[in-house]
Amino acid sequence: MLQVLVDGRMLAYHLYMNWHEVWGVLKWVLVILAAGFVGQFGKSLALYFIKRHRNKQALEAISAPTGTSAVDANEAKIEKKRAKAKVKRLKKS
Repeated sequence: MLQVLVDGRMLAYHLYMNWHEVWGVLKWVLVILAAGFVGQFGKSLALYFIKRHRNKQALEAISAPTGTSAVDANEAKIEKKRAKAKVKRLKKS
């Protein structure tokens, strides 16, 4: 206990905190530290995951067979339509 003289009177102050008050302060300190950690490293972690995902997609695109390009796909569709038209003509005649 601390005693202080104010205006000719002796005032007593209790400086000790109980464990409940200390734990309340510690919880807030931990919350602020966690928020700072996420703020500091969260963006870097997200950018790392995005870069890793893009690299994986690029590797898959490189390893994909070259015969499945858009031009080949369009030609396959046209050929399929021609075959259907030919079957229809044969049925009619």
